[in-house]
Amino acid sequence: MQTQPQISPGDWSWPFWPVVPLYPYGKRRTLRQEIVRDTIWTFDQLQGILHVVVPIRMTVVKLDRGGLLVYAPVAPTRECLRLLDELIAEHGPVRYIILPTVSGIEHKVFVGPFARHFIEAQVFVAPNQWSYPFNLPLSWLGLPIGRTHILPANSNEAPFGDEFDYETLGPIGLGLGPFVEVAFFHLRSRTLLVTDSIVSVSEAPPAIVRLDPYPLLFHARDSAFEPLEDTESSRRKGWQRVCLFAFYFRPSVVEIPRWVDTLRNAFKAADRSKRGYFGLFPFQWKPNWQHSFATLQAGGQPFVAPVLQTLILNRAPESVLSWAARVASWDFQRIVPCHFNAPIEADSAQFLRTFDFLLQPETQFEIAPPQTLLAEDLGFLKQIEETLEKRGITPPKSLPKKKT
Repeated sequence: MQTQPQISPGDWSWPFWPVVPLYPYGKRRTLRQEIVRDTIWTFDQLQGILHVVVPIRMTVVKLDRGGLLVYAPVAPTRECLRLLDELIAEHGPVRYIILPTVSGIEHKVFVGPFARHFIEAQVFVAPNQWSYPFNLPLSWLGLPIGRTHILPANSNEAPFGDEFDYETLGPIGLGLGPFVEVAFFHLRSRTLLVTDSIVSVSEAPPAIVRLDPYPLLFHARDSAFEPLEDTESSRRKGWQRVCLFAFYFRPSVVEIPRWVDTLRNAFKAADRSKRGYFGLFPFQWKPNWQHSFATLQAGGQPFVAPVLQTLILNRAPESVLSWAARVASWDFQRIVPCHFNAPIEADSAQFLRTFDFLLQPETQFEIAPPQTLLAEDLGFLKQIEETLEKRGITPPKSLPKKKT
């Protein structure tokens, strides 16, 4: 069930957007969805750059003893807090706030402001937290003194350990700082909560993206001369292209024209508004772009995002596969990630198979082939990988593991 907030632009205000200046900047809508009846809810907002907008998600779980646990807070706008207050009135106060990552600044930036609205809540953060360019204490990053704790290594030692199990991925050394993610398993509802490790993409734009279709219509065009047309087919087309940008940064099916041509075309563009970047449209899509999206989307099945495949998880394949196996030992029936689709109806076997890209080629996909990315679309990420390795910013990737 989707909950549509009342129209009140002041309730969408987020004045701290300059800290992480991502679209939609100072105005953030929130949509609440009930995932498991009277038990789990998601709160979706948007984030993006250059009109490449994707959902970012907070998950709220009702505790058996009363009260709520919040996994990966989003911006606590008045609208978001009002939607949460409705749950608090029925199910009890926010007792625990979880920051399940160390490198995702788009998640970390909201924890301090969110915690200040719930002064009785205890804050638990993933281990090995760091900041750049200076490694500052957690309190200097806005996390409340006296009620911020590192997640215990053993979930049984956490105050919510009777209702949740969790497993920590990492730390994976990346040069500037480690990559860490903590997956939570809600035992009663058999629901797995993850941050970035697993995603799934829909063919049509999610509800939160539909609230402001302009970014989709912007990318649905084939040239600067084409006017924005708000139709269902345009929204779908724009969403699919947004996904290719979001996952590959520079997919192989898009070409960047010469800047002299882009500037010349801008003077004749159909949309020369400030929001339309004054007519600048430096994209030229190849006819086969939909094949790239279909391969990525793969019928909605879960997969590991390309940037994690090429730049992060392949630095420590054995550690990642060990973590995935521990997570797969839980008997879950759905996955709720912090981005893109939710919930993903998938079990532990499907989850584990998404990490087969870390195995040696001759032993991959022995049960059923998971989503397999096109090598040409990974080209730009591979270039980034080579550059980072040559400059010593990230360690070289490790050899993939043999399947036993």
